[in-house]
Amino acid sequence: MSGDNVTAAGVRAAAARLKGEAVLTPLLESDMLNERVGGRILMKAEILQHCGSFKFRGAYNRISQLDDAQKRRGVIAWSSGNHAQGVARAARIFGAPATIVMPADAPSLKAEKVRYYGAEIITYDRYKDDREAIARPIAEERGLALVPSYDHVDVIEGQGTVALEAAEQAAALGAKIDAFVVCCGGGGLTAGCATILEEVSPNTEVFIAEPEGYDETWASIKAGARLTADVTRRTICDALATPAPGALTFPILKRLVRGGACVTDEEAAAAMAYAFKYLKLVLEPGGAVALAAVLSGKIPARGRTVVVTLSGGNVDPPLFATILKQFG
Repeated sequence: MSGDNVTAAGVRAAAARLKGEAVLTPLLESDMLNERVGGRILMKAEILQHCGSFKFRGAYNRISQLDDAQKRRGVIAWSSGNHAQGVARAARIFGAPATIVMPADAPSLKAEKVRYYGAEIITYDRYKDDREAIARPIAEERGLALVPSYDHVDVIEGQGTVALEAAEQAAALGAKIDAFVVCCGGGGLTAGCATILEEVSPNTEVFIAEPEGYDETWASIKAGARLTADVTRRTICDALATPAPGALTFPILKRLVRGGACVTDEEAAAAMAYAFKYLKLVLEPGGAVALAAVLSGKIPARGRTVVVTLSGGNVDPPLFATILKQFG
């Protein structure tokens, strides 16, 4: 299986499977934000998706295509929390047992919601352990289907429905998208979105926003080879703290991504505070980096129509309160 297997037709097929299951999230606009950056910003609010992030899309698209016997045996995934919730919810819909390998220090809100959906959690130390090395032997032993957080064709195509919807919504507003900015970890959302945009909005430039210290995807694109982040580095953007772009996602990103921005923890936090204060939206740090890249001017918006993904809103209340106090 390679990145070539990811297609616009596959994204459209995923959209058909997700119809009536995923939330058709709104494309939001703010006069105040537009005036601040000097362009037109359209925000794809995946914070309002099931489980508070876009991850439900890819998880559902993957699990929906398993045969009945495999669904009975169950699925396994690794995730810091958002993909974990998406897999747990999608698995419950299909009556499939779910096992999730999660960092021991994952935000408590995310772990709580994974347990709510009935999944088993196996914890690990994100700074020392290899989560895939933990999950794969368990999958083999129990006969579980892997639902990777980003590096699987079905997952990538499911995530691409975010951009398919956004393009249709923008067209309904009479807007032509100049740039599409994605919060990027392993690249599943970016790869899926870039693939469908190449067909439905070929003049749209795709950009990625990554947290400082975990900006290995744009570095990899520039280098022409997959690079690895220092996973011992701390970041508040836990959802994007991935070690490297995926083997499947990287060739797609290398071909279709036009630029990248590295966002500091402070810039992500400031974007969260701005979103809450002026837009009345709750974002988690990793879900705010695309907005942060535009607010900071690292991805220029002046005179352009820019779609920004608000990819997740699962922030623990104590951290959110601290950020609002500091930056609000």
